[in-house]
Amino acid sequence: MTEKKQDKQFFSVGRVFFLLIVIPLSLVAFLIANGIFKVGDTARERAVSVLDQKSQEEIKIRAINTADEVASFLKERENDILVATVLPATESAYKTFAMKTKGVWIKKDNKIQQIDMPLYVEMALVDKSGNELIKIRNGEIAPKAKLVNVSNPANTLYKSEDYFSKAIALNRGEVYVSRVTGWYVSKPDFEKGKRYSGVIRFATPVFDKSGVSGIVVMALDMRHLAAYTDHVVPTQSERVFEADAATGNYAYMVDNQGFVISHPNDYHIEGLYPSGRPVPPLTKETADAQIKRGEEVLNLNLLAFMDPKLPAITADAAAGKTGLMSYTFAGHTKFVAYAPVKYFSRNYPKPAGFGWIGMGVDVEKFNEMVVAASKKIDQEVKSWTTAIVVIIIASMILLFGIAALLAKGISRSIEKEVPEGAVPLEHYDEDEEEEDK
Repeated sequence: MTEKKQDKQFFSVGRVFFLLIVIPLSLVAFLIANGIFKVGDTARERAVSVLDQKSQEEIKIRAINTADEVASFLKERENDILVATVLPATESAYKTFAMKTKGVWIKKDNKIQQIDMPLYVEMALVDKSGNELIKIRNGEIAPKAKLVNVSNPANTLYKSEDYFSKAIALNRGEVYVSRVTGWYVSKPDFEKGKRYSGVIRFATPVFDKSGVSGIVVMALDMRHLAAYTDHVVPTQSERVFEADAATGNYAYMVDNQGFVISHPNDYHIEGLYPSGRPVPPLTKETADAQIKRGEEVLNLNLLAFMDPKLPAITADAAAGKTGLMSYTFAGHTKFVAYAPVKYFSRNYPKPAGFGWIGMGVDVEKFNEMVVAASKKIDQEVKSWTTAIVVIIIASMILLFGIAALLAKGISRSIEKEVPEGAVPLEHYDEDEEEEDK
């Protein structure tokens, strides 16, 4: 067979191979690449237009769930104090009961770990004159010499507590629940590593045959309550050891009077001077001087000078409402989802109840996060597209190589099967055949 003939056969086989394999492969690759581009475009659109609305609703639901968890937790503590009224009036019984624990996250030796910590830092039985009869402090029985008369607020742990006078006047089954009480942590101290550690008092009267015989009181470690917000970043499901307020993405808790009682920056939490006098909250007139001293207690009812929406949020939550609102704080536009803590008592009446949970997001930083997500999607689309192009080119080179080998093999087979002396088809002449006849 002539070289020209072999070339023609080779290209004929190559064309068939190209039509049957390479073109379909190219079409499939095109469809895949086009699909990736469309998925990328859809993801980008959703990241920019839908993520914001969806996240707001999710954060709102999370605020509601957290508020409900806090309410349940407080109700459980109320039940504890009522159970304590029927305990034997012995030091051992009180010590055992006061050792109820709950897990908390701590940082020790530069390692974050969860440990079981007593719920109550203090438990006491007090007679009707205010004299402590039994006291458990930090899991230990207080010696008789350390027992005091708590009818005088100056003798109490924080030198200003009036839980005795409030609880002794209650009816059977009623519980006094104090506001959050603790020593104030200033900004300089906070930056050195100090953290807030206050209490909430639960107290109720106890009775004997003659009537009221005194009260039983338990001091809840505030760290257990703060744990419901301290470890939360509203835009992510995973919990963290300490939320960073600098990101503008954190949860906090406010009481029914508008005071912040849980916040990533503990110097915003209401607290007491060593004398027992409360540290005043920021106001328009005092803000500059107090910030210079590092005393930045926040009461949202007094922050209209920063943004009128701040007291409006508190008023809405105090009315028992859940909602979404944006406001300006420290020069940043913030979005907050808020939900009331539906725990009610004599001093936490309806509709405000205990207070409310806020979950805030810095809008500008949130938008940066959305843009970053969009860029990441772009990068992934480009990566996949590049990979597909490389695969297609490599596949085509490989297929052309296989096609060439197959075409040559087929050509050789045809050449071997042609009998000796056979006339190639293109040289066959019908006129010559007629002459031979």
